[in-house]
Amino acid sequence: MNSPTVTIGIDVGTSGCRAVAVAATGEVRAEACAPFPEPEGRDGCREQDPEVWWRAVADCIGRIAADLGAEPVTALAVDGTSGTLLLTDADGRPCTPGLLYNDRRAVAEARRIAAVAPVESGAHGATSALAKLLYLQPRAGDRVRHALHQADWIAGRLTGRWGVSDENNALKLGYDPRLRDWPDWLPGLGVPVAWLPRVVAPGRTVGRLAAEVAAALGLPASVEVVAGTTDSVAGVLATGVHDIGDAVTSLGSTLALKVWAEVPVFAPEHGVYSHRLGERWLVGGASNSGGAVLLEYFDRHELDRLTPALRPNRPTGLDYYPLAAPGERFPVADPEWPPRLEPRPADRVDFLQGMLEGITAIERDGYRLLAELGAPYPRRVVTTGRGAANEPWRRMRERALGVPVEQAEHWEAAYGTALLAARG
Repeated sequence: MNSPTVTIGIDVGTSGCRAVAVAATGEVRAEACAPFPEPEGRDGCREQDPEVWWRAVADCIGRIAADLGAEPVTALAVDGTSGTLLLTDADGRPCTPGLLYNDRRAVAEARRIAAVAPVESGAHGATSALAKLLYLQPRAGDRVRHALHQADWIAGRLTGRWGVSDENNALKLGYDPRLRDWPDWLPGLGVPVAWLPRVVAPGRTVGRLAAEVAAALGLPASVEVVAGTTDSVAGVLATGVHDIGDAVTSLGSTLALKVWAEVPVFAPEHGVYSHRLGERWLVGGASNSGGAVLLEYFDRHELDRLTPALRPNRPTGLDYYPLAAPGERFPVADPEWPPRLEPRPADRVDFLQGMLEGITAIERDGYRLLAELGAPYPRRVVTTGRGAANEPWRRMRERALGVPVEQAEHWEAAYGTALLAARG
């Protein structure tokens, strides 16, 4: 299709929905957000009523349509949290709650998967979408016809077409992105193959708005709905970096690294995975270190006050591994990996700088590991998240990584998903 005048990206998370309308020039033309109630469950159980997602999405789209007025919207796409899954009937009506990305109850099911799935599969672990499917299967009744991710279900509500997913969301359901097909070991788990979605590439048009939905939202029925992606991939797309060797570091609650590569890398023993976008791959991993551990020791006001006093050209020599609790995913995959935050200097500036140096060392080691496993070492690193604006930290990181480190202009997932919609 021709380049759209305005596209809408919808980011569905666990705490709320955010939607952004973006012009072909990249300018944000309208935006809206709506919160979700707190997820239900405890002791590893985290779930939401999918209708909560839909009400928030419809509210956001409706407000954006009103703000845009006569500006033509030609496409939209949805991203969701990776691994969030529900089962529905043939018409998309939920037969189960949505089990969220961090729901860990499917421990027994994860053991069944581990017995048959190759080690490189994204379906391993109690939080995987496949483990959730196996957990829900005997509890969902006999009306089930579709296993859908969060983004899949919202796209189905928009189009009235069910049973379609994208290659990024489908990774944790067991989809093989290299073969571009469901693997032959899945039926051995008793998974009803008919429940599995048809998988398409992110950015591919999957339908148009259903007429009644378009009328209710205030958009034309000609708007195309484009296959979306996961929230983390959408955040990378938002930055606009796309060349082989371009890397994106997210300095949010946790530290996430991704680098564009020509070939995939799957090394679950190191917490390394790859998402496919066309004929290129985003190779990366995520550490448990990051902003969350900083906030265990500093509030935001103190961080803002101490940051100008940091001395990036005078390392502290503190050898910290900042973690809020034992356990690490990447570049070390060890559930018992201990935090290391001693000795503790009396000077709060030195303590903060030591923690930032520790997170920087994890980032450096992460990119070195990805390169050892076959991904390119970054030629530049673009940074997203709250920590991206910390100039002394940027200078520390640039020295440690040995490549230019830049702050991204955009990194919100909804913005990246709007850019993805423009590819349809």
